[in-house]
Amino acid sequence: MPAVTAPTLQLPRTPLTDPAVDRDRPVVSLTTAPTGYEGEGFPVRRAFAGVDLRSLDPFIHMDQMGEVDYAPGEPKGTPWHPHRGFETVTYMIDGEFQHSDSQGGGGLITNGDTQWMTAGSGLLHLEVPPEHLVVSGGLFHGFQLWVNLPRTLKFTAPRYQDIRAGKVVLLSSPDGGALLRVIAGEVAGYRGPGVTHTPISLVHATLAPGASLTLPWQPEYNALVYAMAGTGSVGAERRPIRMGQLAVYGSGDTVTVAADAAQASNSPHLDVLILGGRPIREPVAAYGPFVMNTRAELVQAFEDFQAGRLGTIPAAHGAVRGATDDA
Repeated sequence: MPAVTAPTLQLPRTPLTDPAVDRDRPVVSLTTAPTGYEGEGFPVRRAFAGVDLRSLDPFIHMDQMGEVDYAPGEPKGTPWHPHRGFETVTYMIDGEFQHSDSQGGGGLITNGDTQWMTAGSGLLHLEVPPEHLVVSGGLFHGFQLWVNLPRTLKFTAPRYQDIRAGKVVLLSSPDGGALLRVIAGEVAGYRGPGVTHTPISLVHATLAPGASLTLPWQPEYNALVYAMAGTGSVGAERRPIRMGQLAVYGSGDTVTVAADAAQASNSPHLDVLILGGRPIREPVAAYGPFVMNTRAELVQAFEDFQAGRLGTIPAAHGAVRGATDDA
């Protein structure tokens, strides 16, 4: 881990920031993700649990899936479930996941790949490990992020973006101590391949022991840092952070994160997701697999699902097993 690496000395560098001009964002909250199980029983950390939605906007939900090393026969996925009103971003760091939907879309994502699914007006969705991985077992680690859609795009047509590992934009910090993978949005003048309905930026950064990163960040975006491995600190005030914790930043121009000089042998670097977006600032009515603006729209989504208006499952795949799965 992680799957996508590069020699940082040969990469474009993020610019040096000027503390006299650029306001470093303070950390306003630090929370620890509770653990649980998703779908058919794979382990997750609920990264946004306990955080006010107003601080997360335009994001709704994020799970760290794994990291787990499955024995043969153990890999698990999620049963068929509906979605409406938002986008799911599935980033696979290690392992493989097979996606299918009721419109014939989907595909396989593996080490370093991202699948960006715009549910929009609605569809049915399945996520499972491929059969060969179920037989062999193996490492499984990734994230699924839910990005809200504004009222005007709740019923946009569903679409997929398959972002292969080789397509992400790779950057280095000025001193070469951090490797950045820009998956979506613009960061320090460089734009990732993900095309977003809601303006966001999504970065996976790996910091070497003792390295520090101060990254220019869109002032109108919120800013979140989630530690997926290792230990370090966040903000100019250097608040300690460790695996499974989320930092929410206040307003400003830059985001700072640093890695501890000493790291555990099983996590030799600090790996973080840095994400933020332009807040939508609309009412959110969310339940299970639907993210709408009002309770009436939620009721309509369930009625449409039950009436088969979100699609039907091909006979070879069997029946839908529930409408309240989160993944």
